[in-house]
Amino acid sequence: MATEMSFIPRIKCPHCGNDLEFFEISEDAVIVTHYVQNPDGSFSVEDTSIQSAGGSRLFCGSCEEELRELHGRFSNMIF
Repeated sequence: MATEMSFIPRIKCPHCGNDLEFFEISEDAVIVTHYVQNPDGSFSVEDTSIQSAGGSRLFCGSCEEELRELHGRFSNMIF
């Protein structure tokens, strides 16, 4: 017996139809990057953490319009 899979419709930009690329801007963010120094004196990133004290906004990666109405759904779909 085959089980039927249901998919949630993709987020789609209402301005240009893009459903592939998006970006988020966080306001009042603190970015902490930990480095390790290599034997040759150069540095490599070991770990990065980001904490946002303010809000964040979602934008279409194609037309760059803000997608305020889709941000909640976007946030729930990050795994």
